[in-house]
Amino acid sequence: MPKEFIVAIELGSSKMTGIAGQKNLDGSITVLSVVEEKSESCIRKGVVYNMEKTGQALTNIIKSLRSNLKQEITHVYVGVGGQSIHSEKNVIIKELPDNTQVTQEMINEKMDENRNMSYTEQDILDAVTQEYKVDNQYQLDPVGIQCNRLEGNFLNILWRKKFYNSLNTCFDNAGIAIAEMYLAPLALADNVLTETERRSGCLLVDLGAETTTVSIYYKGLLRFLTVIPLGSNNITKDLTSLQIEESVAERLKLKYASAYTDNKDIKDGISYQIDKDRKVDCRKFIEIVEARVEEIIENVWFQIPNEYTDKLLGGIILTGGGSNMPNIDTAFRQYTHIEKIRIAKFVIPTIHSNDPKINVHDGTMNTILSLLAKGDMNCAGEEIRNDLFKNAAAAEGRPGTVADRRQKIRDPKVTTGSGIVLTAAEKQELEDARKKREAEEEEARIAAEELERKKAEEKKENSWGHKFLNKLKKFGQNIISEDE
Repeated sequence: MPKEFIVAIELGSSKMTGIAGQKNLDGSITVLSVVEEKSESCIRKGVVYNMEKTGQALTNIIKSLRSNLKQEITHVYVGVGGQSIHSEKNVIIKELPDNTQVTQEMINEKMDENRNMSYTEQDILDAVTQEYKVDNQYQLDPVGIQCNRLEGNFLNILWRKKFYNSLNTCFDNAGIAIAEMYLAPLALADNVLTETERRSGCLLVDLGAETTTVSIYYKGLLRFLTVIPLGSNNITKDLTSLQIEESVAERLKLKYASAYTDNKDIKDGISYQIDKDRKVDCRKFIEIVEARVEEIIENVWFQIPNEYTDKLLGGIILTGGGSNMPNIDTAFRQYTHIEKIRIAKFVIPTIHSNDPKINVHDGTMNTILSLLAKGDMNCAGEEIRNDLFKNAAAAEGRPGTVADRRQKIRDPKVTTGSGIVLTAAEKQELEDARKKREAEEEEARIAAEELERKKAEEKKENSWGHKFLNKLKKFGQNIISEDE
């Protein structure tokens, strides 16, 4: 009997990562295989810009995982992230008759109305219910409460339609079925933040290569999300101003860079070796690095809505590859004046692995491990044997769309705020169902109107006045016929 495992894929700006793992009875996860493909030539700021190269990289990842696992892969979990993802608040108000009791149907109606909001060139990836205002009181669950006014407060997570469509097209072209798409920042938060941090209020900052993702949690709910198009690669590019190649700048950054250096610790006359013939002054190097780090931190802090700046009792949690820079916590502390700062080097779930990329605990694998932890459907197919013809036939018969794999689509109301993003196939199914429902409702309306018209005619025909007029008409016709 084939073994079961879950497969997840993350499309990062510097690399694409595929991972396969098993969930154990004790809640831990055993990583079975990790595969990486460079993505600088096809992913920019977390967004697909070259679909052909992205599709090829995805195909290579699946082939490598299949080869390592000796099993077919039927579908995968995918993380959605990158530039242009941001949150927007939406308020829907409904005035009600006096002392109306709120029902679940009314809540569902508000969710539907919010989900059907239209944004220019943007899609709603997920909608987080913040709370409901029942008359003048806020409630998380207002069902059963009497009120005259019901206000729904939602946080919609948006992404450009172009980016969403490109991502789905890449997986379709590669013939890779998507089990589920997750908002990567939400999946990450679920696996690096503690309940206390989420409840008391915290700022989660994921410092990536080309983007920095900023999330705010308060009272257990996501309250704000945005992606800043700045990352640690910007520091590397700034260092190329020293007339050095980018690869050399990256090496120097990893070896010497610090997010914060006290002036008294900078000694004149100290230099860093670039190569055997050249050196760079220590102070100049520090100034370049710190200027860009400060810009990133400044942008992070600038994004935070004023209503939450004094509610971050859980502090700031830093993660991602950029959190490995020495003194990054000190730099954040200096600028934000928030003393409570934690660097999340690893996810909360227990992970078993022999792979050094996992065991180094440097924050770079936190998102892909979080996506793996989210998975709950077996992604394993048939075992790959040495029979080439049988394997070729099995591969040829593999489904290429999520619609072929799913037994039923999830209800968006159930997944609200969970970070689940509907795939293109699921959206199409919902759209088809909506059109069918509207057509049936229109047919029912026309039938009801026809029935009412017939009833009105029958009533008219059976009325005393109508009968009298008919008799009068017949009497007149009889007189005319007698005269003739």
